[in-house]
Amino acid sequence: MRKKYLLVDGYNIINAWRDVFDPNDDLEMNRDKLTDMLVDFGGNKDFIVIVVFDAQQVKGGKGSMLEKDGIFIVFTEENETADNYIEKFVYEKGSVDRIFVATSDYMEQRLVITNGGARITPKELKELLEDNKKAQRRIINSLKDTPNTFLDFLTPEQKKWMERLRRKGHG
Repeated sequence: MRKKYLLVDGYNIINAWRDVFDPNDDLEMNRDKLTDMLVDFGGNKDFIVIVVFDAQQVKGGKGSMLEKDGIFIVFTEENETADNYIEKFVYEKGSVDRIFVATSDYMEQRLVITNGGARITPKELKELLEDNKKAQRRIINSLKDTPNTFLDFLTPEQKKWMERLRRKGHG
């Protein structure tokens, strides 16, 4: 069975979504905000979500991958860009698995498509995340009227009988 991946060029998306991310905010704050948005998406889809952040200029950076609430966060190695990481990933897995890459970088999009992946523009990613959020709200709203306690499933006669038992226990 083919796996489905969503790779997100983290800083590229942060820079593309000026209406979502404030360039004056701390970089870590913007990273956390993006990863939180992706966690919401990743928890409800059958995608393996990987967000990639450049750490190419971090001296001695060995690169790292950590898991946060069901998504993977990658910081590249010294001298490795997010583009490099994504290209290598798509090249290695693109013929076997379904890979979607979210980036506004035109050259990156071309390389992804050439190697068997599919591109998602920043606008399309935002729409995907917003649609997912709306679907979550619909599910939550539909559950509000759903019985969820033991008493909700009892008939009126059974509730009276349970109330009599409760009163006898306290009498």
